[in-house]
Amino acid sequence: MDFPQQLIRAQLVSRYKRFFADVVLEDGTELTTHCPNPGAMLGLNMPGLPCWISTSDNPKRKLAHTLELVEVDGGLVGINTLAPNRLVAEALAADAIPELTGYAVHRREVKYGEASRVDFLLQGADRPDCWLEIKNCHLRRTGTLAEFPDCVAARSAKHLRELEAMVAQGDRAVVLFVVQRTDCDAFAACRELDPAFATALDHAADAGVEVLVYACDISSTAVTLTDRIPWRR
Repeated sequence: MDFPQQLIRAQLVSRYKRFFADVVLEDGTELTTHCPNPGAMLGLNMPGLPCWISTSDNPKRKLAHTLELVEVDGGLVGINTLAPNRLVAEALAADAIPELTGYAVHRREVKYGEASRVDFLLQGADRPDCWLEIKNCHLRRTGTLAEFPDCVAARSAKHLRELEAMVAQGDRAVVLFVVQRTDCDAFAACRELDPAFATALDHAADAGVEVLVYACDISSTAVTLTDRIPWRR
């Protein structure tokens, strides 16, 4: 996923009200940007962190700039929770996810479950439908372990139960965690911050929902899905 324009380097001043972040550019200009991340952003919201913002020329937008990347411990972290769906769409089109190849049709935002929409419904001849949910992961607290979620994620737990229902009716179901960091080589559910989600993930896996975790290569020009990394239960 290439950024459509060159990102602008800045410094984070404050992230507040979930969807706003104040930054200061290298020339001293202060800006309020859109922060496309409803989570806690633990470890990624400290004042003074280097960051990169994108610019939109859409006149209908209230804020012309969007916070895209934050630099922590010398590595880049993608904080835009919309990016993983775009990354996966590109990877599916290129058959770059071996576990999800062979589906001719990739439908997005298909209604299912309890008033939900699945991120992707994959369909192909002579195989069950595959219901695919994408989760963004950018939390790292210790070592090289990525964790999800970084706050209570009741909606994500609900999605897992809905995926279980798809398996029960004979379809295939997959939850794919996209780790938007370059410093992690394994993944685990964050039981400390949301034990209910961790339990739901274990239950879903035992019920036949497949758990995939993929890392990313991140630069100030592009974010790309790379290799599968292990899930530690």
